[in-house]
Amino acid sequence: MFRLFEGTLNKILSIMAEKDFNKELLSLTTNLEFFALSLTRNDEDAKDLLQETMVKAITYKEKFVEKTNLKAWCYTIMKNTFINNYRRAMKANTIIDQTDDLYFLNAKNTADDAKPDTMYNYKEIRRKVEGLEDEYRIPFEMHNKGYKYKEIADYLDLPIGTVKSRIFLARRKLMDQLQDFK
Repeated sequence: MFRLFEGTLNKILSIMAEKDFNKELLSLTTNLEFFALSLTRNDEDAKDLLQETMVKAITYKEKFVEKTNLKAWCYTIMKNTFINNYRRAMKANTIIDQTDDLYFLNAKNTADDAKPDTMYNYKEIRRKVEGLEDEYRIPFEMHNKGYKYKEIADYLDLPIGTVKSRIFLARRKLMDQLQDFK
């Protein structure tokens, strides 16, 4: 008889805990909405992200540890969902060229890049970049060519913080010099 009572009591406690979980989860909706909007910068995408986060939180509520921070747990779910969705979107937009002669990779961009004003703008920007002191220009150009901060630091034999600082300062100088191109 005691085991039957204990089993019933556990079920009642489980149902009460589930109701408390759902109530607490719903109380976080406003905070989660603001966080979703800060990540997506779009109302519709934020609503979708919030909905996906709520579904995951309810689906995996058994993984939530009682008496811990539900808000932080939900923020982590939302952040990870956003990152995964972003990566999935980037992967979907990647073109994989499986032609024998890599036609798509070598195809000329369809945009009309040879306009006179575009060529002038490019030359003006290039002139400003070349006018930077070498200590700023070299890390800046390497970064723009796709080198990682660590690679630049190793190549120039500088601390990584110095490399980041110089790239930042180069950008700042160029933004000041190229006010007309904003």
